[in-house]
Amino acid sequence: MAIRYTLWLDPDNHALHSIVEADLEHYFLERFADYPHIRLFGEDPYDYDAPFNRLYDVLIARAAEYCERQWQYVPTPIQLNKAFFLAVGHSTKFIRDTPW
Repeated sequence: MAIRYTLWLDPDNHALHSIVEADLEHYFLERFADYPHIRLFGEDPYDYDAPFNRLYDVLIARAAEYCERQWQYVPTPIQLNKAFFLAVGHSTKFIRDTPW
């Protein structure tokens, strides 16, 4: 298996990595606007059919394709995951119920 992740191939290019990660977060925020509000709590976190989990899988795959097409950059799964959850934290599209 060949190493493809740009972060691993060029670890010292901090400026590029920061720019791409910020763009990924912005990409996710824009995609969230296409969906109705999604409730974060109350569902089984391991239920693959829960709306949030389905959204995660689809958007992570689309974001990886976007990075390769737009930046000629192959993000690591950790970069994608971090950008996704930072965007969730900044988005108003997610309803956070209190568990108590």
